[in-house]
Amino acid sequence: MGFWRWKNISPIFSGARGLIEALRIEGVEVVFGIPGGAIMPVYDELLGSPIRHVLARHEQSAAHMADGYARVTGRPGVAMATSGPGATNLVTGVATAYMDSVPMVAITGQVATRLIGTDAFQEIDTVGIFNPITKYQFQPRRPSEVPRAVKAAFYLTATGRTSPVLIDLPKDVQMEKEEMAFPESVDIPGYRAEYEPDPLHVAKAADLLLAADRPVLLGGGGVIKSNACDLLVAVAELLNIPVATTLMGKGCIPENHPLSLGPIGMHGTYHANKLIMESDLVICVGARFSDRSTMNLSEFTKDRKIIHFDAHSPEIGKNLKPHHYVVGNIRKSLRILLEVLKVKAVKCENTAWRGRWMELKSEYEDAIFGASGEFTSPRIIRKIRDMLPIDAIVTTEVGQHQMWAELHYRVLKPRTFLTSGGLGTMGFGFPAAIGAKTAKPWVPVLDIAGDGSFLMTSDSLATSVQENLPVIVCVFNNSCLGMVAQWQRAFYGGRYSGVWLGSKPDFVNLAKSYGAEGVRVNGMLDFERALREALKSEVTTVIDIPISPEENVLPFVPTGSGLNEMIVK
Repeated sequence: MGFWRWKNISPIFSGARGLIEALRIEGVEVVFGIPGGAIMPVYDELLGSPIRHVLARHEQSAAHMADGYARVTGRPGVAMATSGPGATNLVTGVATAYMDSVPMVAITGQVATRLIGTDAFQEIDTVGIFNPITKYQFQPRRPSEVPRAVKAAFYLTATGRTSPVLIDLPKDVQMEKEEMAFPESVDIPGYRAEYEPDPLHVAKAADLLLAADRPVLLGGGGVIKSNACDLLVAVAELLNIPVATTLMGKGCIPENHPLSLGPIGMHGTYHANKLIMESDLVICVGARFSDRSTMNLSEFTKDRKIIHFDAHSPEIGKNLKPHHYVVGNIRKSLRILLEVLKVKAVKCENTAWRGRWMELKSEYEDAIFGASGEFTSPRIIRKIRDMLPIDAIVTTEVGQHQMWAELHYRVLKPRTFLTSGGLGTMGFGFPAAIGAKTAKPWVPVLDIAGDGSFLMTSDSLATSVQENLPVIVCVFNNSCLGMVAQWQRAFYGGRYSGVWLGSKPDFVNLAKSYGAEGVRVNGMLDFERALREALKSEVTTVIDIPISPEENVLPFVPTGSGLNEMIVK
């Protein structure tokens, strides 16, 4: 108790009511979940609270909904489940958020404290299971401990490297009553929420940047999470240097900006991959140099200096050793960098370097669109961009369609493109879209899906209809697990194993069976009409888009190759 500063002494509450009151104090407006025996006291208290409950149809989807809500708003999402299978069903969604550094509080019911460790009905070691995929885990053993756990959970999830936090609440703790006090703030010994950037380190980074002939800025998801996109663009514009991104960094610079190269990586754009490998300096901001972004690390670091800006010190040197680094709040770091550069530099022309990336961009457009037909996946993705307003939110599932979106959907504002990066979770996009729609009901929300991925969480159609959360799902339907099939074509001699989906539902009638709309399209004009109607619809619309199972995502960097060793045809 010595580490807590108390606001006031409240009436006697049950643990369940204390939880709901603590959530209300934290500003929680919506919880995504499914009830069960071990969490019923909490659900009973929800009835009298101002907090909205969105009923998922699977706990994995509940976690993805909370994830989508958090990515759009920047505030922690809340997912709730019962004990045992309810908790274990949350795991995939919580792990997805953990890999992508998304703030989330997962609340699970647990058997009564006297039964813990006895293999009681629907008992599982939730704390142990969640330990590797959460920042911290709380299991209050008395009702009076609940408000403290909630305050600490929300503080931890939203500060430092944002990540999910677990609250596992035994049923007797939910039901018993004690006098409660709700802490106004929390001080956790040994926990450092934020690092202040060292101005001298930033100044050295500026000197290295100014000395480079062929610099590239690389923006990651940390730029978006730090609300520092405007400063990254300002640095790029001051020095007239190109900006590439990671998949998670899409949107940190508007992708119609003349300095935008798009994402790098296994399915990065041709010009981004080529140019970063021709650079003499890469200044990476808020990214972790993942294997899918850098590919062959020895090639990535060869003949160029690497400067790493990150808010989280353990990221420095984790995947590669940079020549120089700056640890600290990314927005503060970039503000100092911009101020230093304004003193030391005038706007550069970089004529030859700029000419090179324009040349590469032209080569890429010719390679991808020169001989392709009208109704191909890249062209459909670009048509979606043309028809959506600038602030529309797009989510993706995982597979070929995700990579087509990475390559061809131009993100114009941060927090409007949501995808599962680190874990690559099939089934993410649709429930994440519902979570995003819950956060911003006035904004169009569209899920770019594949048939295999959409099938994994298509029961969320019931949630979208019941909760009046209309989104659009564009299903790129090739009757197979397309990305696996592409790899089998490329590396296994076309020997297909386990990829053909065979008998599957008619997506049009599946949607209608839930009370949603469904339409199948053939051709671009047909698709335009369907999307136009879907944007006006008051219920979720599933657009079934038949595509060839032989269509590949290109360019494509094989595992073990350098970024410039792309397959383009």
